[in-house]
Amino acid sequence: MEEKTKQKQARLLEGVTVLDFSHYLPGPFATLRLAELGAEVIKVEPPAGDPARFAGGGLVFQANNRDKKSITLNLKHESAREIALRLVRKADVLIESFRPGVLAKLGLGFDEAAEVNPKLVYCSISGYGQDSMMSSLGSHDINYMALSGALAQMKDEHGRPVHPSSTFADFIGGMAATERILAGLVSRGLTGRGSYHSISITEAVAAFMVNHVMAAKKHGTDRGIEVLNGSVVCYALYETSDNRFVSLGALEPKFWRSFCEAVRRPDWISLQYSSTDSSAGEAITELFKSQTLQHWTKFGMKTDCCMAPVLEAGELASHPYFMEKGTVFGDGQVRMHSGIEAADAAAPPEKGEHTDIVLKEWLGVSNQELLTWRSAGMI
Repeated sequence: MEEKTKQKQARLLEGVTVLDFSHYLPGPFATLRLAELGAEVIKVEPPAGDPARFAGGGLVFQANNRDKKSITLNLKHESAREIALRLVRKADVLIESFRPGVLAKLGLGFDEAAEVNPKLVYCSISGYGQDSMMSSLGSHDINYMALSGALAQMKDEHGRPVHPSSTFADFIGGMAATERILAGLVSRGLTGRGSYHSISITEAVAAFMVNHVMAAKKHGTDRGIEVLNGSVVCYALYETSDNRFVSLGALEPKFWRSFCEAVRRPDWISLQYSSTDSSAGEAITELFKSQTLQHWTKFGMKTDCCMAPVLEAGELASHPYFMEKGTVFGDGQVRMHSGIEAADAAAPPEKGEHTDIVLKEWLGVSNQELLTWRSAGMI
């Protein structure tokens, strides 16, 4: 029964069709999440393909475009834009990540789309929104992280911002887009009307700064809530004897007590909120350095004290938690919504792999029309 329930939950968006005009990462990550929930995602690519197919050896494309179909449309061709509008008429959702105003100039903006499909949920993702003082500027993840204040929270011991190796802003922007699209679908179910949503990636990341902004206003500190910023012994990262790291998050007294009793140091119970720079912090640091990461990983599994190892990317698939959940599986893919077996996941599509079948099924196009369009460079 539980497995059947998972399967049903994984197909919550079955019957929802998404036209994905986005490139690189934020948009494709958003539609990947929709595809995992059962939506049919049609990735609309230019003749040369999504640039992510070629950036970084294609890793970003491979990681974010499984479970989708791909068609090619040359939107510089007026007749191809007419084909796109015919597809829009059949879709439930359209998501795009062009520079602000580009699709509107091509006759595929929200106004034109809503005219042929009033029930369409239309989402635009950009770095700074559609009409801000910075909306026309080219930018990437590190710029959004910097402007939002998030990057300033990642500093080394010298106070210099640390360059993250994960593009957090892009992923957050994608999640914000998914959230708004789902809200749009719910609203349409209630009102029968479609809606337009503009996602500013920078604004989405800034929303994650809510605790820090409040702390700055109330206490004049830029490091957020003190007990969460690594300055107290009960909530910190500790190095192990094999130069790895473990996280301890024993904020509540019961978890801190559990930790202290398990390491046979009841005298530490009263020192829960001591500074990591104090003598207590030095003693706890030495304790963690006396054992390996494997030791502390096992310790954290059997002691209820909010402890977890700091894993590297290549270690996720072999951790018992992820193995049990089926979250991480082969070919470098990470499935976010459990409930569908890995074997059921479709590989990222080849460029234009589904052009013919989608145009035939959605628009009733004949083989001769496809040949004509292809010869004219429209698809």
